[in-house]
Amino acid sequence: MSRKYRLSTALDIDDLLMECTAYAIRLANEKYKFDPPMTIYEKETWGKLGTRVDTIYQYFSDPEFYRTQPVYEGAKEFVRKLSQMTEVYITTAVPPEYMGIRAKRIMEEFPEINPDHIYMGSRKDKIQMDILFDDAMHNILRSKAKYPILMRRPWNQQATGMLAVNNYDEFLKVVEVIAESYVAKEDSFSSDEPGIVVLVGPSGSGKSKIATRLLHKTDKFQKLVSYTTNDPTAVEKNEWYNYVPLEEFRQMCDSGEMFQSTMYAGHCYGSKKADVEEILKSGHHVLTTMDICGAMSLKTNFKNVTTIYIKREKRALMANILKKNSSIDDKVNRLTAIEFEEHNAQICDYVVDFENYDEAVAKLCDILKIQ
Repeated sequence: MSRKYRLSTALDIDDLLMECTAYAIRLANEKYKFDPPMTIYEKETWGKLGTRVDTIYQYFSDPEFYRTQPVYEGAKEFVRKLSQMTEVYITTAVPPEYMGIRAKRIMEEFPEINPDHIYMGSRKDKIQMDILFDDAMHNILRSKAKYPILMRRPWNQQATGMLAVNNYDEFLKVVEVIAESYVAKEDSFSSDEPGIVVLVGPSGSGKSKIATRLLHKTDKFQKLVSYTTNDPTAVEKNEWYNYVPLEEFRQMCDSGEMFQSTMYAGHCYGSKKADVEEILKSGHHVLTTMDICGAMSLKTNFKNVTTIYIKREKRALMANILKKNSSIDDKVNRLTAIEFEEHNAQICDYVVDFENYDEAVAKLCDILKIQ
């Protein structure tokens, strides 16, 4: 098969192509008649929690569970599309006694995958691939892949700074962006029609301050205000976000109002498609600040999206984070994310490295053709 890109991709199975946790929760609800029913949001972290969620682990020792695991809606089409783009491998951890069942299911459900490309075992850090797509944070953290990508699930919400997606379409867009990063880039930003400019960078890079200064310099852009569960009474006020309680945020995601949502330093962040469309209809360009996950969602959902990585010397990043009016845990999460976020520069359209804010704004104006 001729593939569009010379890349190799390793895919997980459980909770990525086939339902695992959600399926076990349904079975547990049927057996124990929990009131209220157990939900997937109760699975807040990897491993046992000492709560009723632990009842799901009994199914992971049942061969019938592996024979009947449902395939996620859209998974088969996703694998077909990805197989046309890159060479696809499977890396799946399953008890040895059930490896035969797992291999049979993979070959039946995903015939595009070469049987020789199916690897069984938990040591995914031993697999050398260009891209790893997995829902387990520990696999992403230990991966030797050049681009480890996390599928967002309730149990990995504390992951900060790493490249993560919410669905198959976002992942396919990231693959396209990765492939394009290997070739010389032409000018990305076009002022001919309203577009979107997103500033990406670690916490402490000053991207919000830079964006605010850019808005004061030109009337061609309008600010996209996003939403967060980060309580403004507990942290310094940020005019780029509106606060919403967690339950309201989840409802907005479930209803489809949000075109993207992500986690950063333990808090939810997201944006509404209607807000973006309203700015574009006004004839203005959209200006926003997001992590790399939000930026990739924008590229998935809209045309004429330009991503600009705001690069800052590490010492300056750390100093700015430590000055924040936030909790110790929040600061620790942001500090530990710096290393992961530095890798995101290579898949952005531009990189702005600067020593002071005037220099940063000047470089942005040059990129965005602002006089």
